[in-house]
Amino acid sequence: MGERPSSAAPNPRPRSTVLTLAAKDLRVAGRTRDTLLATAFFAGLVLLVLGLALGGDTAGRSPTQTAGLAAGAVWTALALAAAVGAGRAFAQEQEAGALEQLLLYPGPHGALYLGKLLGVLGPLAVVAAFTLPTGLLLFGAAGAGQAVPWGALTLVTALGILGLSAGTTFYSAITVNLRAREALLPALAFPILVPVVIATVKATSLLLAGGWSGEVTTWLIFLAGFDVGTVILATLLFGFAVEG
Repeated sequence: MGERPSSAAPNPRPRSTVLTLAAKDLRVAGRTRDTLLATAFFAGLVLLVLGLALGGDTAGRSPTQTAGLAAGAVWTALALAAAVGAGRAFAQEQEAGALEQLLLYPGPHGALYLGKLLGVLGPLAVVAAFTLPTGLLLFGAAGAGQAVPWGALTLVTALGILGLSAGTTFYSAITVNLRAREALLPALAFPILVPVVIATVKATSLLLAGGWSGEVTTWLIFLAGFDVGTVILATLLFGFAVEG
């Protein structure tokens, strides 16, 4: 008599879970565009408000002041946009009644976090691609004859949006079942994201004012270390966050 075949499906590899979930979220974001449009609208609105309030006459400001103002405005817009985008990461699963099934998916919960993180990063990267040049032009940090180090700014932007997405995605999972999640998500996530905002603003303003320097390298090393540490801790703690 032969052995009875097992009906249990083999657990997928964590990498397969990450890529499958990320591909699903990016496909949904590309098809519906609700997350992308909401994130882009919010970032644009923040830039517009700050531009009207602080733009003014750029001739009365030094290049260092202009660079600092432009960097602060751009990263304020991106930080708030990251909270909007991450807020939809788990909310769309809850609204569809699929959040519990998602958490029952075989494999480590940390893989679900990484998949959601990649899904949040995609739309935010698109938003950052137009927010950065628009903000620099709006505040007079670009287009005034000085060369803009776009390559270095791209590196800063990549590290910055990774840190913002890592923190907001983690706290989005914690607040998804709460009634006031839209208000609680920024309140919980932003204190943790203060180092990211400080590092990105300082690195961006230094690059705009004087190009690459040792101080820029220091800020980027700090930012990279923060990103790696946040992703590792969030991956390890994600199971407790969603089950709590």
